[in-house]
Amino acid sequence: MDVLRRNTDYALRAVVNLAGRYGGEPVSTRDLAKSEDVPYQLACKLLQKLHRAGLADSIMGPQGGFYLSRAPGGISVLEVVEAIQGPISLNRCVLGVGACPREGNCTISERLIELQQQINGYLGGLTLDELLRHKRRKTKPRVRTKR
Repeated sequence: MDVLRRNTDYALRAVVNLAGRYGGEPVSTRDLAKSEDVPYQLACKLLQKLHRAGLADSIMGPQGGFYLSRAPGGISVLEVVEAIQGPISLNRCVLGVGACPREGNCTISERLIELQQQINGYLGGLTLDELLRHKRRKTKPRVRTKR
């Protein structure tokens, strides 16, 4: 079982790319798909979901494309995840009151709820800006020194 589905991984790649272009020109779905190794048809669907969730906007026409609707520091990874795959849930019992018939007698539900809160808290506190900074550090060209 994957906690983050493949489509969500693709969407995160796409929004980090958009974060790197924030404040600039919109990017076409085709260019975004190509640069992030996302199948074009899937990229179209993912960007539409991000648009419906209010995370991305678009401009029509030959110079059009997609761009982030808010600053990268104002968009959490949790928002992207939920826009693409819905809420992350470790188990039915963490969904809320009445979700499990063993609710009052379960020995593990309390711990699962704590873990669910930690996951949501972590992803909710992690922004696209932070992912972008991490990406830039990883792709920064290394300067070789002579020995």
